[in-house]
Amino acid sequence: MALHWQIAIALLLAALVGGIVQMAAPDGVEASATALGSALVATLDFIGGLFVNALKMIVVPIILASIIVGVANMAGQDAFGRVGGKTLGFYVITGIFAIFTGLIAVNLISPGTVEGAQAMRNALPDATAQLARAEGRGFGDLVGIISRAIPPNIIEAAAETQLLALIFVGAVFGYFMSRLTGKARETLQSFWEGVQEVTIMITMWIMRFAPLGVFALVGETFIVSGFAPLVALGVFFITVLLALAIHFFGWLPLLLRFVGQVNPLAYYRKLLPAQLTAFSTASSSATLPVTLNSAADAGVPRRVTGFVLPLGATVNMDGTALYECVVVIFIAQVMGIDLTIGQQLLVLLLALLTSIGVAGIPAASLVAIVLILPVVGLPVEAIGLVLAVDRILDMCRTAVNVTGDLTVTALVARAEGEELPEVAAAAGLPDSNG
Repeated sequence: MALHWQIAIALLLAALVGGIVQMAAPDGVEASATALGSALVATLDFIGGLFVNALKMIVVPIILASIIVGVANMAGQDAFGRVGGKTLGFYVITGIFAIFTGLIAVNLISPGTVEGAQAMRNALPDATAQLARAEGRGFGDLVGIISRAIPPNIIEAAAETQLLALIFVGAVFGYFMSRLTGKARETLQSFWEGVQEVTIMITMWIMRFAPLGVFALVGETFIVSGFAPLVALGVFFITVLLALAIHFFGWLPLLLRFVGQVNPLAYYRKLLPAQLTAFSTASSSATLPVTLNSAADAGVPRRVTGFVLPLGATVNMDGTALYECVVVIFIAQVMGIDLTIGQQLLVLLLALLTSIGVAGIPAASLVAIVLILPVVGLPVEAIGLVLAVDRILDMCRTAVNVTGDLTVTALVARAEGEELPEVAAAAGLPDSNG
């Protein structure tokens, strides 16, 4: 049975168990205070904790290996200087657009403050300690941010999961590894590619236990808080979908039309197979062969797609970055923590960096959110609040990720002087014969 169906069944079972415990509780007594409820909460908390710890366990090696291999491969490309600069520039622009859209949506709608949010808060650690941890972790603490990015002790930075330090060390190591020649380069490249492959295999193995982890985390929430959190969760779900839709139907077509001089409707028609495959598989990497074919059908030359799209599967995840941002702000809202503008800008930066660091791996968003939450002083366990709707949103944001990659591909091709007659002529541009 496919993993997403297993997770769906786990969600239904969690709701069923939570409902039974709630109904069995005497009037005026909280379900979690009964003998059955307290025993189940303790058991589910233990199981859910194991699942969250397993995700945390794999964070450091997968981030470090992915960054090192990604930077080394990029820096080693002959076209990296010109085409790579344009590609990375466009990827950063689309990523920032996506994250800002998520920030605006989650602040305007405030899904973490609606009816039912208080019930969700009851299932989380005491917010007083989290508020104290969150204080002073804003973007304005620039000196502190830079200091944390350049660690005096790499081992200590890894042990404490210092995200910025890991990304900095990985990027520097990967770049200078690409400068090596001969056997030394081959040995290091093979080693880190092997580490990356092993960490991906471990992540896939951990995700085999996702149904059990989801059952435990969601079941505990239902027992402790009842079904009131479904209202807040529904508003959160709508918030993410709205933000993704604005990026998918708004920003990306506008960039195509006014920056790339490409007709977005004509181009999107060519991309439909890749978009549908991305939605159904929820994997940008698995969709890559279809993505390459869709770009070729749109007339983008192989010399561009062969560089830009594999790179996009490594460093660009618009939908994932948007989702990470909304989740973190949502959790802060649920806990009653009012993040400052500076702290939200820090979340923006971290979402952009982590979407680069974990792009293309299984459960990329879960790994990234596990990284971001402690940096802004929020508990990792709070990720359980959104697991109930994560799978459906994963399918949606993967389609946005792939569309973002293909948008940048068209923009880079146009910047390189390609005319793309099949999609540009409809926009009133000269075709290849004109």
